[in-house]
Amino acid sequence: MRARLLPLLIVLMAAVLLALGVPLAASLAAAEQQRVVVDRIDDTARFAALAQFVTDRPTGSRVGVTDERGETLRKELAMYYSVYGIRAGVFYRDDLPMANAPETWYLPKVGEGRDAFNEALLGRRSHDPEQVWPWQRGGLVVASPVIRDGDVVAVVVTDSPTGRLRSQILHGWLLIGAGEFAAMLLAVGAALRLTGWVLKPVRILDATTHDIATGSLKSRVAAAGGPPELRRLARSFNEMADNVESVLEQQRAFVADASHQLRNPLSALLLRIELLALELPEGNEEIASVRTEGKRLAEVLDDLLDLALAEHAEADLQITDIGALAAERVAAWEPSARAKGVRLTGSCPATTAWADPVTLSSALDAVIDNAVKFTPEGERVEVRVEAAGESATVVVTDGGPGLGEEELARVGDRFWRSPAHQNIKGSGLGLSISRALLAAGGGSIAYAHHEPHGLTVTVTVPRVGRSDG
Repeated sequence: MRARLLPLLIVLMAAVLLALGVPLAASLAAAEQQRVVVDRIDDTARFAALAQFVTDRPTGSRVGVTDERGETLRKELAMYYSVYGIRAGVFYRDDLPMANAPETWYLPKVGEGRDAFNEALLGRRSHDPEQVWPWQRGGLVVASPVIRDGDVVAVVVTDSPTGRLRSQILHGWLLIGAGEFAAMLLAVGAALRLTGWVLKPVRILDATTHDIATGSLKSRVAAAGGPPELRRLARSFNEMADNVESVLEQQRAFVADASHQLRNPLSALLLRIELLALELPEGNEEIASVRTEGKRLAEVLDDLLDLALAEHAEADLQITDIGALAAERVAAWEPSARAKGVRLTGSCPATTAWADPVTLSSALDAVIDNAVKFTPEGERVEVRVEAAGESATVVVTDGGPGLGEEELARVGDRFWRSPAHQNIKGSGLGLSISRALLAAGGGSIAYAHHEPHGLTVTVTVPRVGRSDG
């Protein structure tokens, strides 16, 4: 959850910083340019004041006569260009220069300079030229009209290089970028702390839920920080877990007590049946049937008691050689399989895992017993021990009739038996007991089809102890 929440917070914070940084960068660029424009306007105003008193262009017999004020204007423009490198000139309405520096620079026919000149001819000073950006080339043009007797007689035009202006804008942007980067790092650090604080109770709750789902019913959510709502959820979860555990304990106690209390009356009843059988003719079918049903009921009560104890008991996990244990169970069941005409084989290499030896032996006994019981004469039952990653498996395959899809989904349920096997001895609790015992130690049991016919039962136990994870 943190991996999904953290990017979302980072994207939102980045969007906020960009929303603040982009206008700030644009404002800084505009401020830097406005400072330059104001300075150029002051310069053009000074040159316009000088040009205002320059005699009109010499015409006729006055051509070639030097005007003192015009000479002063030309010197000022030349000095201005030599000191600042800014091209400047005063141009008459017909574009001819009154004075210009350098002398080779003339008013352009098109472009920003022409637009500024035309605007000044209308009596307006340049006050809002197009914004200069760091990646652009070209100059910054500012124009002011020269007004005499209320008429515009000429225009002062300056064309400033923008290298320094662009450098200042870029420098300001770098400072803004550094500030944004520092703010982003601070925001990411705050987001990490915030998500950790918010999600810590969720992680603890998730781990506890997993423990309870895998059989550790006594697991509870430890007290942790986080928002008040999540702390309240943790307390509610613990209360729910306590109630569920209490109900399950009552259910187990009821099953155990009922099984135990029924055994004594049933034993007395079976004894009376045996005494009654002595008074009846030998081979009486009715008394034989009653005796069989009584023994079957006794087996069911014993299995119920075993199931209740299995669900309540805690596994005694220890490092166990699964291969040796499986080979031992194969050897124990081999005579029974040979007597039925079934070939029982085992491939059990040495493999260590965490398991309760008694529990695993009982589970393998139940699985191998079923495999031999339902495998017809001449077929084979195979037991294989395998290790893969963090788990070890004991796979038992048989050559019996197998189960259908619906039956496969129900195998292992309490008291469930396949309709085709109702006449075969058993209570339907053996695999349920095995599943409960294995689950207490972190193991499991699964069922699948075996081709071309038969059933595959896989018993899995962990190779990594809970304390190692």
